[in-house]
Amino acid sequence: MKLKKFLALGLLVVCLMASIVACQGSDRIVIGSKNFTEQIILGEILAQQIERKTSIKVDRKFNLGGTFVCLTGIQKGELDIYPEYTGTAYGAILKLGAESDPKKTFETVQSRFERDFQLLWTKPFGYNNSFAMVIRGEDARKLNLQTLSQASVQAPRWRAGFGPEFLNREDGFPGLAKTYNLKFASQPRVMDLGLLYRSLQAKQVDIVAGSTTDGLLSTLDLTVLKDDKRYFPPYEAAAVVRRETFQKHPELKEVLDQLGGMISDKTMQELNYRVDGKQEDVKQVVQEFLKSK
Repeated sequence: MKLKKFLALGLLVVCLMASIVACQGSDRIVIGSKNFTEQIILGEILAQQIERKTSIKVDRKFNLGGTFVCLTGIQKGELDIYPEYTGTAYGAILKLGAESDPKKTFETVQSRFERDFQLLWTKPFGYNNSFAMVIRGEDARKLNLQTLSQASVQAPRWRAGFGPEFLNREDGFPGLAKTYNLKFASQPRVMDLGLLYRSLQAKQVDIVAGSTTDGLLSTLDLTVLKDDKRYFPPYEAAAVVRRETFQKHPELKEVLDQLGGMISDKTMQELNYRVDGKQEDVKQVVQEFLKSK
């Protein structure tokens, strides 16, 4: 009889311990990111926002790899949240091609991710990390150029410099050239992404394909030409969250949606430059950014 009571008491202790561990585990979430600076900044923004506004503990798993590494991780439950871009989700993950309307793109990925993956999207952060056709500021002022349509008239006298991916990808140069009837003085030069703006400044090329949130755009005399025909798909950034995570922590939705519309293209350029260009600590940069908001 005593042995039975002892065993029953032992079982009760084990159950209590398991319950405590489970509760402790449920108070932690894991945030992941892809393997480039902007993603790490976004991951840190999400982590600090949660830590500031809730009692939830955050584990950071940044710099993981590309899109499908993060997608697989969140589907397996190894991640609870990671930052993603609407255009990437629409074209690369859902294989739906390209769509130029930001609202339609977001609504489609939002509904399909919930239906197909049980993943939810927060409100977009406010900026669009799309391709950017960039020229020297002095040329833009001298020729009074603001749009790609205007620039297409000058293009036959220009030399272009592109990264290898942009030259061939579906939403890159082939479609852009067709949309704007772009013809350059010679075949576009393929170069390392890190050399694009340096080559532009050195007048080795006259137009390059960069990104709207590149850090150097906030510091150099460069002009991003407006995509007036809306060729490039929207790449609005937002957080993707497991539905089970929101169910366990319903307070997270409001906390994360508070980041909606908070980051402009210009702000993301500056944050990228501080971390990439000036080698500042990402946690400090994010802390100052959130404090300013």
